Amino acid sequence: MNSRYLALLAAFAATTIYGINHTIAKEVMPIYIGSFGFIMLRLLGATALFWIISCFTPKEKVDKKDFIIIIIASILGMCINMLAFFRGLELSTPINSGVIITIAPVIVLILSYIFLKEKITFIKLSGIFIGFSGALFLIFNSAKTGINAPNIPVGNSLFLLNASAFAGYLVIIKPLTKKYNVFTLMKWTFLFGLILSTPLTISEFNSVEWNSLPWFAIWRMTYVVVGTTFFTYLFNTYALKTLSPITIGSFIYLQPIITIIFALATGNDSLDFTKVFACLLVFLGVYMVSKKN
Repeated sequence: MNSRYLALLAAFAATTIYGINHTIAKEVMPIYIGSFGFIMLRLLGATALFWIISCFTPKEKVDKKDFIIIIIASILGMCINMLAFFRGLELSTPINSGVIITIAPVIVLILSYIFLKEKITFIKLSGIFIGFSGALFLIFNSAKTGINAPNIPVGNSLFLLNASAFAGYLVIIKPLTKKYNVFTLMKWTFLFGLILSTPLTISEFNSVEWNSLPWFAIWRMTYVVVGTTFFTYLFNTYALKTLSPITIGSFIYLQPIITIIFALATGNDSLDFTKVFACLLVFLGVYMVSKKN
Protein backbone atom coordinates (compact mmCIF):
# COMPACT_ATOMS: atom_id res chain seq x y z
CA MET A 1 0.00 0.00 0.00
CA ASN A 2 1.50 3.35 -1.04
CA SER A 3 1.95 6.32 1.27
CA ARG A 4 -1.09 8.21 -0.03
CA TYR A 5 -3.46 5.32 0.63
CA LEU A 6 -2.00 4.91 4.12
CA ALA A 7 -2.46 8.64 4.74
CA LEU A 8 -6.09 8.47 3.56
CA LEU A 9 -6.70 5.46 5.79
CA ALA A 10 -5.16 7.30 8.76
CA ALA A 11 -7.36 10.35 8.13
CA PHE A 12 -10.47 8.15 7.87
CA ALA A 13 -9.59 6.33 11.10
CA ALA A 14 -9.09 9.65 12.90
CA THR A 15 -12.43 11.10 11.83
CA THR A 16 -14.25 7.86 12.74
CA ILE A 17 -12.77 7.94 16.25
CA TYR A 18 -13.76 11.61 16.53
CA GLY A 19 -17.31 10.93 15.34
CA ILE A 20 -17.89 8.28 18.02
CA ASN A 21 -16.21 10.49 20.62
CA HIS A 22 -18.97 13.12 20.45
CA THR A 23 -21.32 10.70 22.22
CA ILE A 24 -18.88 8.77 24.42
CA ALA A 25 -17.38 11.90 25.99
CA LYS A 26 -20.84 13.40 26.52
CA GLU A 27 -21.88 10.36 28.58
CA VAL A 28 -19.40 11.14 31.37
CA MET A 29 -19.63 14.94 31.41
CA PRO A 30 -20.29 16.63 33.72
CA ILE A 31 -21.48 13.75 35.92
CA TYR A 32 -18.08 12.19 36.56
CA ILE A 33 -15.67 14.83 35.27
CA GLY A 34 -15.98 18.46 34.17
CA SER A 35 -15.05 19.46 30.65
CA PHE A 36 -11.87 21.29 31.65
CA GLY A 37 -10.83 18.48 33.99
CA PHE A 38 -11.29 16.10 31.07
CA ILE A 39 -8.90 18.21 28.98
CA MET A 40 -6.19 17.92 31.61
CA LEU A 41 -6.72 14.15 31.69
CA ARG A 42 -6.44 14.02 27.89
CA LEU A 43 -3.30 16.12 27.78
CA LEU A 44 -1.63 14.30 30.67
CA GLY A 45 -2.33 10.89 29.17
CA ALA A 46 -1.39 11.73 25.58
CA THR A 47 1.72 13.69 26.60
CA ALA A 48 2.95 10.73 28.64
CA LEU A 49 2.29 8.32 25.76
CA PHE A 50 4.05 10.46 23.15
CA TRP A 51 7.11 11.07 25.35
CA ILE A 52 7.42 7.40 26.32
CA ILE A 53 7.14 6.18 22.73
CA SER A 54 9.52 8.90 21.49
CA CYS A 55 12.25 7.26 23.59
CA PHE A 56 12.19 4.41 21.06
CA THR A 57 12.11 6.56 17.91
CA PRO A 58 14.96 8.42 16.15
CA LYS A 59 16.05 11.49 18.11
CA GLU A 60 15.59 14.86 16.41
CA LYS A 61 16.67 18.33 17.49
CA VAL A 62 14.02 20.98 16.95
CA ASP A 63 15.21 24.34 15.61
CA LYS A 64 14.64 27.18 18.06
CA LYS A 65 12.62 29.17 15.51
CA ASP A 66 10.29 26.21 15.03
CA PHE A 67 9.37 26.20 18.71
CA ILE A 68 7.40 29.41 18.09
CA ILE A 69 5.28 27.60 15.50
CA ILE A 70 4.94 24.59 17.80
CA ILE A 71 3.71 26.79 20.66
CA ILE A 72 1.15 28.50 18.40
CA ALA A 73 0.04 25.07 17.16
CA SER A 74 -0.29 23.96 20.80
CA ILE A 75 -2.48 26.96 21.63
CA LEU A 76 -4.75 26.27 18.66
CA GLY A 77 -4.81 22.47 18.60
CA MET A 78 -4.35 21.45 22.21
CA CYS A 79 -5.75 24.41 24.17
CA ILE A 80 -8.48 26.35 22.34
CA ASN A 81 -9.55 23.38 20.21
CA MET A 82 -9.94 20.92 23.08
CA LEU A 83 -11.25 23.37 25.69
CA ALA A 84 -13.90 24.85 23.38
CA PHE A 85 -15.05 21.45 22.12
CA PHE A 86 -15.44 19.79 25.51
CA ARG A 87 -17.07 22.82 27.13
CA GLY A 88 -19.40 23.00 24.15
CA LEU A 89 -20.18 19.29 24.45
CA GLU A 90 -20.97 19.80 28.13
CA LEU A 91 -23.50 22.50 27.21
CA SER A 92 -24.91 21.19 23.91
CA THR A 93 -25.59 17.82 22.23
CA PRO A 94 -23.52 15.24 20.30
CA ILE A 95 -25.40 15.72 17.02
CA ASN A 96 -24.98 19.50 17.14
CA SER A 97 -21.24 19.08 17.61
CA GLY A 98 -21.06 16.63 14.72
CA VAL A 99 -22.81 19.09 12.40
CA ILE A 100 -20.96 22.26 13.36
CA ILE A 101 -17.46 20.72 13.24
CA THR A 102 -17.96 20.26 9.48
CA ILE A 103 -17.40 24.01 9.17
CA ALA A 104 -13.69 23.34 9.84
CA PRO A 105 -12.85 22.42 6.20
CA VAL A 106 -14.37 25.73 5.07
CA ILE A 107 -12.20 27.61 7.55
CA VAL A 108 -9.18 25.61 6.37
CA LEU A 109 -9.92 26.85 2.85
CA ILE A 110 -10.06 30.47 4.03
CA LEU A 111 -6.79 30.15 5.96
CA SER A 112 -5.15 28.42 3.01
CA TYR A 113 -6.16 31.38 0.84
CA ILE A 114 -4.73 33.87 3.33
CA PHE A 115 -1.50 32.08 4.20
CA LEU A 116 -0.90 29.75 1.24
CA LYS A 117 -2.35 32.06 -1.45
CA GLU A 118 -4.72 29.41 -2.80
CA LYS A 119 -7.38 30.70 -5.22
CA ILE A 120 -10.99 30.89 -4.05
CA THR A 121 -13.69 30.95 -6.75
CA PHE A 122 -17.23 32.35 -6.59
CA ILE A 123 -18.56 28.80 -6.12
CA LYS A 124 -16.25 28.26 -3.15
CA LEU A 125 -17.22 31.62 -1.64
CA SER A 126 -20.89 30.68 -2.03
CA GLY A 127 -20.17 27.36 -0.34
CA ILE A 128 -18.50 29.14 2.56
CA PHE A 129 -21.60 31.32 3.03
CA ILE A 130 -24.03 28.39 2.83
CA GLY A 131 -21.94 26.23 5.18
CA PHE A 132 -21.76 28.93 7.83
CA SER A 133 -25.48 29.58 7.37
CA GLY A 134 -26.15 25.95 8.24
CA ALA A 135 -24.11 26.17 11.43
CA LEU A 136 -25.73 29.47 12.43
CA PHE A 137 -29.19 28.06 11.68
CA LEU A 138 -28.50 25.21 14.08
CA ILE A 139 -27.24 27.59 16.77
CA PHE A 140 -30.17 30.03 16.65
CA ASN A 141 -32.96 27.49 16.12
CA SER A 142 -31.95 24.87 18.68
CA ALA A 143 -33.80 24.51 21.94
CA LYS A 144 -32.23 26.57 24.71
CA THR A 145 -31.77 23.51 26.90
CA GLY A 146 -32.08 19.74 26.61
CA ILE A 147 -31.33 16.46 28.35
CA ASN A 148 -27.85 16.97 29.81
CA ALA A 149 -27.52 20.08 27.61
CA PRO A 150 -28.05 23.17 29.79
CA ASN A 151 -27.12 25.93 27.30
CA ILE A 152 -27.28 24.76 23.69
CA PRO A 153 -26.70 28.14 21.92
CA VAL A 154 -23.52 28.84 23.90
CA GLY A 155 -22.39 25.25 23.43
CA ASN A 156 -22.93 25.48 19.67
CA SER A 157 -20.97 28.75 19.55
CA LEU A 158 -18.08 27.01 21.30
CA PHE A 159 -18.20 24.29 18.63
CA LEU A 160 -17.63 27.03 16.04
CA LEU A 161 -14.61 28.25 18.00
CA ASN A 162 -13.38 24.66 18.22
CA ALA A 163 -13.71 24.19 14.45
CA SER A 164 -11.84 27.44 13.78
CA ALA A 165 -8.97 26.52 16.11
CA PHE A 166 -8.66 23.03 14.64
CA ALA A 167 -8.55 24.46 11.12
CA GLY A 168 -5.79 26.86 12.14
CA TYR A 169 -3.89 24.01 13.75
CA LEU A 170 -3.95 21.95 10.53
CA VAL A 171 -2.64 24.84 8.45
CA ILE A 172 0.12 25.92 10.83
CA ILE A 173 1.45 22.44 11.67
CA LYS A 174 1.57 21.26 8.03
CA PRO A 175 5.05 22.69 7.16
CA LEU A 176 6.60 21.06 10.23
CA THR A 177 5.34 17.60 9.24
CA LYS A 178 7.81 17.72 6.34
CA LYS A 179 10.66 18.50 8.70
CA TYR A 180 10.14 16.30 11.78
CA ASN A 181 8.72 12.87 12.54
CA VAL A 182 5.28 12.53 14.05
CA PHE A 183 6.41 11.72 17.59
CA THR A 184 8.83 14.65 17.75
CA LEU A 185 6.05 17.05 16.83
CA MET A 186 3.42 15.51 19.07
CA LYS A 187 5.54 15.22 22.19
CA TRP A 188 6.37 18.93 22.08
CA THR A 189 2.95 20.24 21.04
CA PHE A 190 1.24 18.20 23.75
CA LEU A 191 3.78 19.19 26.39
CA PHE A 192 3.27 22.90 25.67
CA GLY A 193 -0.49 22.37 25.48
CA LEU A 194 -0.46 20.72 28.90
CA ILE A 195 1.62 23.51 30.45
CA LEU A 196 -0.43 26.33 28.92
CA SER A 197 -3.84 24.85 29.78
CA THR A 198 -3.08 23.71 33.33
CA PRO A 199 -4.13 27.00 35.03
CA LEU A 200 -7.61 26.56 33.52
CA THR A 201 -7.98 22.80 33.99
CA ILE A 202 -6.27 21.86 37.26
CA SER A 203 -9.21 22.80 39.51
CA GLU A 204 -11.77 20.53 37.80
CA PHE A 205 -9.17 17.77 37.46
CA ASN A 206 -8.49 17.79 41.20
CA SER A 207 -12.21 17.74 42.03
CA VAL A 208 -12.77 14.36 40.32
CA GLU A 209 -13.47 11.51 42.77
CA TRP A 210 -11.00 9.13 41.14
CA ASN A 211 -11.35 6.35 43.72
CA SER A 212 -15.10 6.02 43.21
CA LEU A 213 -15.31 6.12 39.40
CA PRO A 214 -17.44 3.26 37.97
CA TRP A 215 -16.18 1.09 35.12
CA PHE A 216 -18.77 2.81 32.90
CA ALA A 217 -16.85 6.08 33.25
CA ILE A 218 -13.34 4.60 33.31
CA TRP A 219 -13.50 2.89 29.92
CA ARG A 220 -15.04 5.97 28.32
CA MET A 221 -12.32 8.21 29.74
CA THR A 222 -9.72 5.73 28.49
CA TYR A 223 -11.26 5.82 25.01
CA VAL A 224 -11.05 9.62 24.95
CA VAL A 225 -7.43 9.71 26.15
CA VAL A 226 -6.04 6.86 24.04
CA GLY A 227 -8.39 7.00 21.05
CA THR A 228 -9.67 10.53 20.65
CA THR A 229 -6.46 12.20 21.79
CA PHE A 230 -3.41 9.99 21.21
CA PHE A 231 -4.45 8.10 18.07
CA THR A 232 -6.39 10.85 16.30
CA TYR A 233 -3.56 13.38 16.62
CA LEU A 234 -1.07 10.67 15.65
CA PHE A 235 -3.12 9.66 12.60
CA ASN A 236 -3.88 13.21 11.45
CA THR A 237 -0.27 14.33 11.79
CA TYR A 238 0.92 11.25 9.91
CA ALA A 239 -1.63 11.96 7.17
CA LEU A 240 -0.50 15.60 6.93
CA LYS A 241 2.93 14.41 5.82
CA THR A 242 1.33 13.33 2.54
CA LEU A 243 -2.01 15.12 2.27
CA SER A 244 -2.92 18.81 2.27
CA PRO A 245 -4.77 20.44 5.19
CA ILE A 246 -7.82 20.85 2.94
CA THR A 247 -7.86 17.11 2.17
CA ILE A 248 -7.51 16.23 5.86
CA GLY A 249 -10.26 18.68 6.69
CA SER A 250 -12.58 17.15 4.11
CA PHE A 251 -12.74 13.92 6.12
CA ILE A 252 -14.59 15.88 8.80
CA TYR A 253 -17.58 15.79 6.43
CA LEU A 254 -18.11 12.20 7.59
CA GLN A 255 -18.38 13.15 11.26
CA PRO A 256 -22.07 14.16 11.32
CA ILE A 257 -23.02 10.82 9.76
CA ILE A 258 -20.89 8.86 12.24
CA THR A 259 -22.01 11.00 15.18
CA ILE A 260 -25.71 10.88 14.33
CA ILE A 261 -25.73 7.11 13.73
CA PHE A 262 -23.87 6.40 16.97
CA ALA A 263 -25.86 8.91 19.04
CA LEU A 264 -29.20 7.60 17.77
CA ALA A 265 -28.13 3.96 18.19
CA THR A 266 -27.18 4.55 21.81
CA GLY A 267 -30.19 6.75 22.62
CA ASN A 268 -28.10 9.83 23.39
CA ASP A 269 -29.81 12.23 21.00
CA SER A 270 -32.81 12.62 18.73
CA LEU A 271 -33.25 13.74 15.14
CA ASP A 272 -35.47 16.68 14.16
CA PHE A 273 -36.05 19.09 11.27
CA THR A 274 -33.56 21.66 12.56
CA LYS A 275 -30.69 19.15 12.61
CA VAL A 276 -31.62 17.67 9.21
CA PHE A 277 -31.93 21.09 7.53
CA ALA A 278 -28.68 22.31 9.12
CA CYS A 279 -26.94 19.13 7.93
CA LEU A 280 -28.17 19.71 4.38
CA LEU A 281 -26.94 23.33 4.37
CA VAL A 282 -23.55 22.35 5.78
CA PHE A 283 -23.11 19.45 3.36
CA LEU A 284 -24.13 21.63 0.39
CA GLY A 285 -21.66 24.28 1.51
CA VAL A 286 -18.73 21.94 1.97
CA TYR A 287 -19.54 20.18 -1.33
CA MET A 288 -19.34 23.52 -3.14
CA VAL A 289 -16.08 24.33 -1.37
CA SER A 290 -14.48 21.00 -2.24
CA LYS A 291 -15.82 20.85 -5.82
CA LYS A 292 -13.14 21.14 -8.49
CA ASN A 293 -13.27 24.18 -10.77
